[in-house]
Amino acid sequence: MDDLRRRIQIARGEKPADLLLRNAQLVNVCSGECYLADVAIADGTIVGVVSHAEEEAESYQAHEVRDLQGRWLSPALIDGHMHIESTMLTLAEFARLVVPRGVTSVMLDPHEFANVLGVNGIRYVLESGRGLPLSSYVMLSSCVPASSFESPYQVLLAEDLLPLLDDERVLGLAEMMNIPGVLGADAQVLAKIQVTREHALVVDGHAPGVRGRDLNAYAASGIMSDHECTTAEEARQRIRLGLWLMIREGSAAQNLDALLPIVQELHPPRVLFVTDDRDPADIMTRGHIDSMVRRAIEFGLEPVEAIRLASYNTAQYFGLDRRGAIVPGNIADLVVLDDLRTFQVSAVYKDGLLVAQDGQLVSEIVLEPSQIAGITGTVHLGDVTEADIRIAGKPGQIEVIGIEPGQITTRHLQEEASFRDGELIADPARDLLKLVVFERHHASGHVGLGFVKGFGLQKGAIASSVAHDAHNIVIAGVGDSDIILAARALEEMSGGFVCVVDGHVRASVPLPIGGLISPLPAVEVVQQLSALDAVAAELGCSLEHPCMTLSFLSLSVIPSLKLTDQGLIDVETFTRIPLQR
Repeated sequence: MDDLRRRIQIARGEKPADLLLRNAQLVNVCSGECYLADVAIADGTIVGVVSHAEEEAESYQAHEVRDLQGRWLSPALIDGHMHIESTMLTLAEFARLVVPRGVTSVMLDPHEFANVLGVNGIRYVLESGRGLPLSSYVMLSSCVPASSFESPYQVLLAEDLLPLLDDERVLGLAEMMNIPGVLGADAQVLAKIQVTREHALVVDGHAPGVRGRDLNAYAASGIMSDHECTTAEEARQRIRLGLWLMIREGSAAQNLDALLPIVQELHPPRVLFVTDDRDPADIMTRGHIDSMVRRAIEFGLEPVEAIRLASYNTAQYFGLDRRGAIVPGNIADLVVLDDLRTFQVSAVYKDGLLVAQDGQLVSEIVLEPSQIAGITGTVHLGDVTEADIRIAGKPGQIEVIGIEPGQITTRHLQEEASFRDGELIADPARDLLKLVVFERHHASGHVGLGFVKGFGLQKGAIASSVAHDAHNIVIAGVGDSDIILAARALEEMSGGFVCVVDGHVRASVPLPIGGLISPLPAVEVVQQLSALDAVAAELGCSLEHPCMTLSFLSLSVIPSLKLTDQGLIDVETFTRIPLQR
């Protein structure tokens, strides 16, 4: 009460503010205007905004005054849906990259850690976000596993998530990927949605290809958004039904250019920007949510609207009424821009304090040991041998996963089998590689076997412990001996990426924290990734980022054909199918 009384007194000019930002070109996402103004801040909160154009406008006194000299002042940016695991960085290192770019809040879906470590994985992400110049909120992972065709560390039920809903940094239920469960009114799926809505929190959606009456049912269930739209027509359907459209621009799935026309046509109020999955090299070169703002402006969107989609709209969707706009009563998360149209960041304020300037944090992040140590030793294969990955078969056609470059969707192909001595084998001359998925949480010995087309690899094997969403070991390779060696190498380094050729590890990217994240600085992780990509290219791989592509080949809720430790999954029919009929 005393703090509130003090802020009211400062807002009335009866007491000096803590900080006054003078002569700012204010980006007002509420009115859609830009105008010269002064902004007063106290206790990390905006207490007053005075336009220079107002008659008899009287500014504030303050203990500290900074003259912005006509620079633009924008609300800080918010990512409405992302996975910290996809950055392969700790939250602290991620903050070091994105806060100087104007991103001060993120909505994290830790379902990668949840698949690897259960509820403890979610708690780890919550713990690792403390004490950062970045507000990291968590959406509880709704589908662990993503489907019954995947094998995680632990199946998370509604009762497992319920205790976490009272945490002030938990804002809702993350992307509900179990579309058949929603449409079929599965009791566990509905329980998760219902208990979240009873807490007045949001429920994110994930509905690729859903339309018509099924889309109506999906929305009627209480799900509020979707980030899987790839066409303007899909976006229009969701907007018309009142769903929030999350426009995604990740490293693998890039939908911004395809969906911006619907924003220009309709200017709908329920639209926001998300990155979903971005790797560290992409963040270091292209940026994060700030890159989406720049691209939207280049595309023709007015700068204020582009910024609104990355700030105010996001805050409104998540019920963060005190974020996303430069208005009295809001938290002072602000970005000073040298240039509005290119979103060139000069300085960043978090809770009214200067936290970044000229592309760098003003002070180093100091974390407690519990936030640095992470969780390791999560890869357990047991006694797997080449005999476990031999595929008995016969001449004829086989089901093959076809890679779609630049997308996380795949094609469902039929190809003539390569056959030798009673076995189905890889055929690099026809770009057919063996694809293997090992269960890695409990050393159960479960293994899925199949083939993939589109890597271009002529020899060796590429392996990953990052395999959405259950994060079992996924390997694409030519020879069985290299495939087994790659699996063993991942187990020894507690997860990551590895490229093996002729019995030798040629390149590796250790990700020992949950088999998902590196403790190293981003620049070192990028160097390791670049070295691995270069080796893969030498071996004939035609993909720019083969490990990113590999990591999605086990995701059993994204069409069309995927491979898990339980076998080949036809995502269109949501059934398990044989490799050869």
